[in-house]
Amino acid sequence: MLAIDNFNSKEICNRIIVNRLLLAAIIVLLVSCENLSEVERIRVKSFGILDDGRNVQLFTLKNDRGTSVEIMDLGGVIVSLRTADATGNITDITTGFNHPQQYLSGSGYMGAIVGRYANRIANGRFSLDGKQYSLAKNSGDNAIHGGLIGFDKKFWHTVTESKSSEASLNLTLVSKDGEEGYPGNLTAKVTYTLNDRDQLVIDYSATTDKVTVINLTQHAYFNLNGHGTGSVLDHEIMINADQYTPIDNESIPTGELASVEGTPLDFRTAKPIGVDINSNHEQIRLGSGFDHNFIISHAVEGELTLAASVLSPSTGRTLNVYTDQPGMQFYTGNFLNGTLKGKDGAVYAQRNAFCLETQHYPDSPNKPNFPSTILRPGEQYATRTVFEFGVNRER
Repeated sequence: MLAIDNFNSKEICNRIIVNRLLLAAIIVLLVSCENLSEVERIRVKSFGILDDGRNVQLFTLKNDRGTSVEIMDLGGVIVSLRTADATGNITDITTGFNHPQQYLSGSGYMGAIVGRYANRIANGRFSLDGKQYSLAKNSGDNAIHGGLIGFDKKFWHTVTESKSSEASLNLTLVSKDGEEGYPGNLTAKVTYTLNDRDQLVIDYSATTDKVTVINLTQHAYFNLNGHGTGSVLDHEIMINADQYTPIDNESIPTGELASVEGTPLDFRTAKPIGVDINSNHEQIRLGSGFDHNFIISHAVEGELTLAASVLSPSTGRTLNVYTDQPGMQFYTGNFLNGTLKGKDGAVYAQRNAFCLETQHYPDSPNKPNFPSTILRPGEQYATRTVFEFGVNRER
């Protein structure tokens, strides 16, 4: 009887051990199903061949929430960005094209890294240390977004990096002395990192061997209702800015720092984009809508500040923008006119998307009262912007 009891107790213990091992294996399996491996976080494939025979690579970064971003090595362009809405439906929320060749002509800088100098420089010229530089003019008599062949039309060298909770694409470009009229051999680096908190972190850095100016940004066009769904005028936006830089009839800043108080440009309390976009206010007429640089309130150099928050009432999607830059261009797709045919057959009409371009102020090289954009040898340009995606289920 004693022998039988001992046998039964041993058998029970063995079964308990086996069950515990099985339970541990199941837990590990469940965790591995929920969390992406480092390999699964990054994919690369050919996006297409340009007319000149060059192959364009497309990189996909993905997190364990199902959010993904596609970026090509041509222009560092965000080709798509897929996020969940309040019901869990994951769809693309950015404009773009099905083939890389389309990004080289009249694309409106969709999704691109813009440089060497984002936004406008008046009359296509500026002076540094007593020497005048003339730039390629590609916006009337002015220079915009780096010139005729800016960073958006360049191939960037790519390196991928994956960790347990994030994936990164590192991009490097060498812009030669004199390109588009800008002085200095400039080495620019941009890193896109998608983490499991649904943040797309963009780090910019640059060095030069000759005094120059620099102002980099990301020119994604967003529609939180979903790509190809039409107008964004229902989107509610808050912009953390007490002031903005008024523009003239060529969209060049006048040099004034003006209060948003009592104007259609007051977004300190969230309101729909469409409420004041057709206002008779002079600045709205000059910009054909919103196309203005906002001065981020309480901005501290080197520290991230909330610049803007956007909500789509129809989908519950939210977008928060954090930056250490002093300004942000809010652009409402005023010059989209239905002639651009995008991915999946979409036609981009006026105000079908919006941009939030973190930056230094436009025409800073010609406005000594604006924060400096000068970069000298031995110095490093470094800045960060974070696009944080989420949902509001109480919409």
